[in-house]
Amino acid sequence: MSERGCIKCGSTDAEENHVSMTGSGLSNILDVQNHQFTLVYCKNCGYSEFYNKEAAEEGNVFDYFFGN
Repeated sequence: MSERGCIKCGSTDAEENHVSMTGSGLSNILDVQNHQFTLVYCKNCGYSEFYNKEAAEEGNVFDYFFGN
């Protein structure tokens, strides 16, 4: 499987990070960060995509990011 690269610039230099965010309603008011995501971003142009952490654990997020 070959990597096609970032959909914006074609670079294959990407990294991932994990972030938590609040939802809406009461969790937002109380600042409860109950939504977890994996962030994959291109180190060349900065293009970023968020993946639900549970779904991201099932597969390689880099495959999703690069469109493989």
